[in-house]
Amino acid sequence: MKLDMTTIWLDTVDSTQEEIKRRLGNTDNLTVVAAMFQTAGKGQRGNKWSSGRGENLTFSLLLLPGRDGIREIPAKEQFYISIVSSLAIKELLDEYGLRPNIKWPNDIYIGNKKICGMLIENVLSPSGMVESSIIGIGLNVNQTEFPPQLMNPVSMAKVTYETYDIKSVLERFCLKFTSLLEEEPDVLRQRYLDCLFRFGVKADYTDTKTGETFSGTIRGIDGEALLYVEMPDGEMRKFAFKEISYIL
Repeated sequence: MKLDMTTIWLDTVDSTQEEIKRRLGNTDNLTVVAAMFQTAGKGQRGNKWSSGRGENLTFSLLLLPGRDGIREIPAKEQFYISIVSSLAIKELLDEYGLRPNIKWPNDIYIGNKKICGMLIENVLSPSGMVESSIIGIGLNVNQTEFPPQLMNPVSMAKVTYETYDIKSVLERFCLKFTSLLEEEPDVLRQRYLDCLFRFGVKADYTDTKTGETFSGTIRGIDGEALLYVEMPDGEMRKFAFKEISYIL
């Protein structure tokens, strides 16, 4: 069946993520709230998302699994939402001639530079299912000057030297996202691995628990989205989010 999305554009908001939360209970499934400017944009682990007014795509999407023809998602499989969301951005950028990769768990990179970040907040039901998910996405589109504290940003415009209509880019994302929701999870998981940043390549990392720097090789992810890394001695270790830092 065809899944439809509703888009609400706001001029200014504190955070599209918080705006979706305020609208819970009277907002339809697959509603997108997008803003020309966020005064308090949110990134992972409380980080602030910085974006120029009207230059980039900053939006949040409400997903209610198990409703309106969307499959149910058990709590133990909630990384599926991250896979769909990151693949939607990756394949969207492919359509514009860019060749991004997904940096685990769901940042989007072009080369060693970050073009998109995500914040996914899931609410679980007592029965062990994902009850709701708010997917916050910030995609650098037309911004070419960035605050110096951002170490490695890039945008579509900086790569292609073109300017884009951000509303048109969002429309194309929505089509891609709903299309991916209808595909089989195992197929999407393999596509995610196929475009995973540094997959199968030896590179340098830091173990954030110990401060140790090492050369390792990403070999995959497990069912709970932990990252498998082959260590220098051949041992296979698992890392959770924020337990490993990429040296770029």
